[in-house]
Amino acid sequence: MNAPHKMDFLTDAYGRTIKSLRMSVTDRCNLNCIYCHNEGSKGNTGEMSVETISSIVHVAADFGISRLKISGGEPLLRKDLEDILLALPPLKDVSLTTNGVLLRERARSLKDAGLNRVNISLDSLDEGKYKHITKCKDGTFGKVIEGIHAAVDAGLTPVKLNMVLLKDVNESEVEGMLSFARQFHGGVILQLIQLMDFGDVASYHADVDEVEKELELKAGCVQVRELHHRKKYIIDGAEVEFVKPVDNTEFCANCNRLRVTADGKLRACLLVNDGLVDVSHASVEEMSDLFRLAVSRRVPFYRK
Repeated sequence: MNAPHKMDFLTDAYGRTIKSLRMSVTDRCNLNCIYCHNEGSKGNTGEMSVETISSIVHVAADFGISRLKISGGEPLLRKDLEDILLALPPLKDVSLTTNGVLLRERARSLKDAGLNRVNISLDSLDEGKYKHITKCKDGTFGKVIEGIHAAVDAGLTPVKLNMVLLKDVNESEVEGMLSFARQFHGGVILQLIQLMDFGDVASYHADVDEVEKELELKAGCVQVRELHHRKKYIIDGAEVEFVKPVDNTEFCANCNRLRVTADGKLRACLLVNDGLVDVSHASVEEMSDLFRLAVSRRVPFYRK
């Protein structure tokens, strides 16, 4: 078994070199959103130790992977999240996706531990709609708003607000969300996300193409990001990105990400549940070969 040499990149059979890792550190969550897919997990499967997480990311870094996104569940439910950040190797970018409920109290400590930026889920600025979507307790919405402000103040920027478009629920709120983002003067970016096909969510599928047409008409500038050829629009000083992963072969063709489940399995694609590779108990030498195995199982695009 061979450990990777520096700059021994992981490239799949279709020419896509892995540059980023998305790692779930828990399946637990303190919300119960109506569309949640929990990173493709089927339930509470256990959690990796700080040491295991550190080993996985160190091996990934030896393969030239320079970006890490930490996710859940809700990663802030882990009280040792700062310890996880401190145990990581030097990386170009370390980000976190969170629902923001617990962020106000920890934004500064997370920044001090090495976190660069955050994505915060916020599907509505209407507290009633927010409660309907997340099935949360009274007062939760206010905590999320405070968390956004705390993240900006701590320098976890640009903060990306993840807004999943939901038919007959929040389609009309895009302009309001842009106005909310605009007040942070570039510190907050709106990220509109197409609803993915997990669970019984068909009734919530919005016409994302129509929404994007409206953005194009209003935008003073349109740019295309390298990752997934994702478009972003600048509208009166506010920036909005559009994420459309469903039935989008271009999205897949530019995917450079490998995923890790909360219990330590490498997943070649969020939408593919078979062929997972368990690295939770592997040595560094074994883990290197297992990374190569996981990448060899990547497919050119997701097939239903």
